[in-house]
Amino acid sequence: MKYLILLIVLASFAAIIYGFSLPEENVAVSDRFIGAGTVGLFLVAMPLFLFNYSKGKKMKDYMLTEENIRKMQGKDTEKPENQ
Repeated sequence: MKYLILLIVLASFAAIIYGFSLPEENVAVSDRFIGAGTVGLFLVAMPLFLFNYSKGKKMKDYMLTEENIRKMQGKDTEKPENQ
C-alpha cells in the first residue's frame, strides 16, 4: 500500500510538471495534465494516505476536549464535589 501511494504521488507530480512544460499552443492538453495531477494528489493519494496511516488510532485522543486540555495542563481530571 505504501508503494502504491508513493507511485500515485510521483505520477501526479510528473503529470503536473509535464502540464507546465508543454508549449503554450496546447493549453487544453496542458490544463488536463495539471488537473489530473491535482486530482491524483488530493482526491486519490491523500485519502489513501490518511486511511493507511490512521488505522488503529483513536480519534478521541486527537480531539480538543476539556479532559484532554486538563491532561495537557497537568491538572487533575476529577470534578469538584459540587458539580
